[in-house]
Amino acid sequence: QVQLVESGGGLVQAGGSLRLSCAASGRTFSSYALGWFRQAPGKEREFVAAISRSGGSTSYADSGKGRFTISRDNAKNTVYLQMNSLKPEDTAVYYCAAGQTVFGLSTSRVYDYWGQGTQVTVSS
Repeated sequence: QVQLVESGGGLVQAGGSLRLSCAASGRTFSSYALGWFRQAPGKEREFVAAISRSGGSTSYADSGKGRFTISRDNAKNTVYLQMNSLKPEDTAVYYCAAGQTVFGLSTSRVYDYWGQGTQVTVSS
């Protein structure tokens, strides 16, 4: 069992930055691939970024390429999402997820555990 707790969301002006964190419980953190997803009001949950178990491989949705960076610290059981040059369309609840998978990391169904989410609001 893995419990995930996100933090770092908030209100920021367009062009600003936020760093989201997701702390995980459990001693097997390094055996999980991790992903960030987001859901805006009235829209389906969408993939943002993912990182492999070792951290050696990352992937991003086109919407975040060049602006977002996912990283992990296995010693701290934490995954991060650095978001720069934020836009109003980035406004959403951001969720982290963990899964014992090596494929399909942009697909929500491969993840076994989800956090409660943290709200990110970008004002224009």
